[in-house]
Amino acid sequence: MAVLERERTIARPGFNRWLIPPAALAVHLCIGQAYATSVYKNALVQHFDTSLTAIGVIFSVAIVMLGVSAAIFGTWVDTGGPRRAMVASALCWSVGFLVGALGIATTQLWLVYLGYGVIGGIGLGIGYISPVSTLIKWFPDRPGLATGMAIMGFGGGAMIASPLSQWLLGLYDPAYDPASGVAAGSAVAKLFVTLGLAYGVVMLFGAAIVRVPHEGWRPRHFDPDAVKRKPMVTTASVSANNAIRTPQFWLLWGVLFCNVTAGIGILEQAAPMIQDFFREGGSSLVAAGAAAGFVGLLSLCNMAGRFVWSSTSDYIGRKNIYILYLGLGVVLYLLLALFGSASIFLFVLFAGIILSFYGGGFATVPAYLRDMFGTYQVGAIHGRLLTAWAAAGVAGPLIINGFLDARGEPGNLVAGDYRPALLTMVGILVVGFVCNILVRPVAEKYHEKDYVEPTSEESGADGVTDDDVAPRRSPLVVVAWVVVGVPLAYGVFQTAVNAAALFGG
Repeated sequence: MAVLERERTIARPGFNRWLIPPAALAVHLCIGQAYATSVYKNALVQHFDTSLTAIGVIFSVAIVMLGVSAAIFGTWVDTGGPRRAMVASALCWSVGFLVGALGIATTQLWLVYLGYGVIGGIGLGIGYISPVSTLIKWFPDRPGLATGMAIMGFGGGAMIASPLSQWLLGLYDPAYDPASGVAAGSAVAKLFVTLGLAYGVVMLFGAAIVRVPHEGWRPRHFDPDAVKRKPMVTTASVSANNAIRTPQFWLLWGVLFCNVTAGIGILEQAAPMIQDFFREGGSSLVAAGAAAGFVGLLSLCNMAGRFVWSSTSDYIGRKNIYILYLGLGVVLYLLLALFGSASIFLFVLFAGIILSFYGGGFATVPAYLRDMFGTYQVGAIHGRLLTAWAAAGVAGPLIINGFLDARGEPGNLVAGDYRPALLTMVGILVVGFVCNILVRPVAEKYHEKDYVEPTSEESGADGVTDDDVAPRRSPLVVVAWVVVGVPLAYGVFQTAVNAAALFGG
């Protein structure tokens, strides 16, 4: 379709670039539902009369497909433009839910694997990377802020989906018990249909308003030469194929892998972990409801870290912010392992900051890649780097669960049983810290000879930059931010209410 072609999405002079973050959020807030699968996990176990492991495979397949599809389709996303990619993501994500709903309704688990896992997972991967290079091009003055605004949506998506899914399950099944998570299979099928259709509409709205800047565009009063004088920001461009041949790509792969592995180590085990750390005489001082509030609070830290830390990287530099993530992460993991059981407040504080670094690492890495390799094929490079996420998604839970299985049975573990796993994460973060320290500018032999990023003397083909035409004030900007802002505010409020139970609120 012609309307999906990149040429049809080139913005006219005066386009308001603040339409792009809500367009990206419209996608990321929807695909972020992947982190909320625990809401209906027990219901699916009962409905299919199978194990937690068998149902957990659905999420694992989706995350693996995220990494695979991001790597395979990264170049296609870059060359075809964001609208085509966002539409493809919306269709895959929506169809994935509908096929999954059919599998639930007919008690065919393989259809849920195919729908939510494979088809939906492809939508996850394409949707995750589709707005990234576009945002960086619209915000060359603040790339960390731009990617942080969008990628925080992936962390915030679960905060919206969790309470929304619980409400819908209660609507479709009056006997639904949120505490146990048990609901009728027909209610979960209806939930999948509702989410699939709603997410499809919101994501297509984002695709409709997204635009790419014309060649040579720059923000008003922005001097790109001033940015490019920074030692760790390249003036050249590197293709995706050349990027994977550089040591910088694999060092950054190691950085992301280590940061994500450490974060998932807490995220995957969050609720039972806080209960086990404060267990006395076989019973925990932290009730199940409070533990659920802790999970919600970690999601809030995850989301906030994506915005706050990535924005901070615009001022202190990408390499320095990863020194903070990994170096302070080592200290925090040591404190959690040795003193986390001293008080609930300290435990929540240490874990919350660690999860903020986890989210910040995701949001900062696209800007780090832009600094190293330029904007030429940064989306494709980002897609290939996300294979580190897929690998960490397997390694993190394996490390934690492997240590805990060797220490005892779930429900009988205490703080000391977690210590070997947490200290292992310290070692992993040290490896990531070293990888980050070794990052240097990319050698000239990897640069594209026929492509350089536009300089301050270059303008678009029409000779117009936003120094000549002020951005238009458009009601659509307000509408777009309302579309993404209201659900996000709802999710934050619900999370705060649930988290209050941790401290007796």
